[in-house]
Amino acid sequence: MVFKKMLSAFGVGGPSVDTVLTNPNTRPGLTLDGQVNLVGGDAPANIEQVVVGLVTRVEIEGGDHEFAGVMEFHRMPVSGALQLAPKQQLSLPFQLPVPWETPITDVYGQRLHGMTMGLRTELAIARAVDKSDLDQVNVHPLPVHERILEAFQRLGFRFKHADLERGHIRGTQQTLPFYQEIEFFAAPQYAQLINEVELTFVTGRQGVDVILECDKRGGFLSAGHDVFGRYQVSHADADRVDWAQVVDGWLKETTSRYGGLRAQGGFGNPYAGHRRGPGMGGMVAGAALGVAGGMVAGEMIEDAFEGDFGGFEE
Repeated sequence: MVFKKMLSAFGVGGPSVDTVLTNPNTRPGLTLDGQVNLVGGDAPANIEQVVVGLVTRVEIEGGDHEFAGVMEFHRMPVSGALQLAPKQQLSLPFQLPVPWETPITDVYGQRLHGMTMGLRTELAIARAVDKSDLDQVNVHPLPVHERILEAFQRLGFRFKHADLERGHIRGTQQTLPFYQEIEFFAAPQYAQLINEVELTFVTGRQGVDVILECDKRGGFLSAGHDVFGRYQVSHADADRVDWAQVVDGWLKETTSRYGGLRAQGGFGNPYAGHRRGPGMGGMVAGAALGVAGGMVAGEMIEDAFEGDFGGFEE
């Protein structure tokens, strides 16, 4: 009996956990439904808590170096304390709200190259090694996101890469400690003016802040530089406008505004003082949401998402 207790403390012969999602596909503002299936081990187990949380890979800058870490950004308890008898089977249903700002991972049915997302289940066991499970999650765009992404494609932009940067964008309603950047190679008609465009959505219940960062080419007597534009759209506008025309207008306005607005104290750089740094908001949110715990699971999520994620070009 003493030997069995010792083995249990090291996770041998203990309970197991397996989470099954009803559908791994979701969108910002919707839910992820599923159930956590527990099976008792060789001895009774006192479960302190069962928690599910969304985790993703985030680029973090520290000093002169940048590295990727796995961050948990949203969690919910599925069950409080309970006792699991030997070999007992127990299913715990849950419905996890997906935050509006959750980054997009899949477009046109394909994974955005550079994006990972998972649902991690934690089983906290009294006086024993905690158990966990990880399931891939696919976050698809809302209609207004999809129309804007389609507009970039219609204008001739080619998708390059997507990632998450830790930090906060000034002037937005951002609540998560990171933001998504979707990068495009410039379309031919813009190639004389810009090299690349980075697109960021900060999504809320009413609408979306759209942030554009254009890598502007230098001229004969001038160096290249980044220029920024920030625009607000409503979810209700998804099917009301010609988005290719709208995005073309945004790009022309953004690339022509450098100097004037900045000199007048206007829009300037929304990332200034915040970009790729935690910022006070990011630090507070990160601590509250268990960022450190998310980092520990780095190897787990990397293993779960091995493979070619590809782009979303047709």
